Amino acid sequence: MTAFRHSLHYLDVKKGPLPRSKAAFERARQVIPGGVNSPVRAYRAVGGHPPFIASGKGATVVDLDGNRYLDYVLSWGPLILGHAPKPVVDAVRAAAGKGTSYGAPTAAEVEMAEFLRSAFPSMQKIRLVSSGTEAAMSAIRAARGFTGRDDILKFEGCYHGHSDGLLVKAGSGLATFGEPSSAGVPADVARHTLVLPYNNLEAVRSLVKERGTSIAAVILEPVAGNMGVVPPAPGYLDGLREITKAAGIVLIFDEVISGFRLCWGGAQTVYGVEPDLTCLGKIIGGGLPVGAYGGRREIMEKISPDGPVYQAGTLSGNPLAVAAGLAQLKTLKANRSIYKRIAALAERLEKAFRGVTVNRVGSMLTPFFGPGPVTDWDSAAKADASKFAAFHQGMRERGVLLPPSQWEAMFTSAAHTDKDIERTIRVMREVGVA
Repeated sequence: MTAFRHSLHYLDVKKGPLPRSKAAFERARQVIPGGVNSPVRAYRAVGGHPPFIASGKGATVVDLDGNRYLDYVLSWGPLILGHAPKPVVDAVRAAAGKGTSYGAPTAAEVEMAEFLRSAFPSMQKIRLVSSGTEAAMSAIRAARGFTGRDDILKFEGCYHGHSDGLLVKAGSGLATFGEPSSAGVPADVARHTLVLPYNNLEAVRSLVKERGTSIAAVILEPVAGNMGVVPPAPGYLDGLREITKAAGIVLIFDEVISGFRLCWGGAQTVYGVEPDLTCLGKIIGGGLPVGAYGGRREIMEKISPDGPVYQAGTLSGNPLAVAAGLAQLKTLKANRSIYKRIAALAERLEKAFRGVTVNRVGSMLTPFFGPGPVTDWDSAAKADASKFAAFHQGMRERGVLLPPSQWEAMFTSAAHTDKDIERTIRVMREVGVA
């Protein structure tokens, strides 16, 4: 694993405005909504403006102003080997030299599908796409086509991308018809999405008893990562599997974050529960845009051209993304001890926090600045976002970069060293949380 480590001397991070990043942000705001291509990057939740990143290597990134940060964002999870790992960079260079896209099948796509199936046996057939959002919306379409039903059930705090039917909110814990949580989402679309609290199995039993014959799919993050890290309660995933199987409902695990992050085989291996369909992304692209969905053969054979459920994509199975993903997955498969090591690094960070509720699963963790325990969206929402913002700013000013939201996950990587963790804990003490 030493091949993934990269030792650097850290620069003092400039406090206050970063002139080059600020100028880049102002320029971006003239041509890009909010100055960013994904909302959380705007840093509105933590104040100020984002540092614009110029480069990354190992466990660090460098901004336009020359500041070097220890990075626990890791592109929101995909960079499990760190920034610019040699196997991935070499694979992308080799693939790019042969062409960037063909609009035709390649042998590497088949190898990728076989690789995914070897790690996730529940994915008997697999379709590659270009993002996690695309994987989730396609899996839901497949479930509807297979069952002939229209409604889906999701859970508060679980995020499955920005497709219309998944951008919904609900009331205070009881099942409701979905209401749009974004302008531009038709109410007639959102009404087919039912929402319940995460980790509440009795609520699911009650809803399925009442409306089960209209529900095509239940979709969830088996380990939530988009309300901060929230693990499933004991027996929760098993209960969902039992309920959905009895009602003929397709169970979809959105493992875009947890897939290949928690272990080889993702959360369904950790918890021993096999879904009908699985969505993957992030790590399987090695830092390039990619997604995949797959599962039971009889469901996936409903996908065009074999069946009537249409789904397509010009850049699906893009040779650069597939090359990067295969390089990263092959490295992980050959170095399974990476998982134990990066989980141990995250555990050291978890134990260093004082006066903060910390949820951790493997190498994913979130400090919640509020009362614990945090088991669902209602309890996560009680966290103090202003205290988190002060923590984030203090860490950033001292050269440690964290996700700019109270309700996101930090990640460790194979590039982080013991010294990196020690340095981070020292900074935490300076900021007053350790």
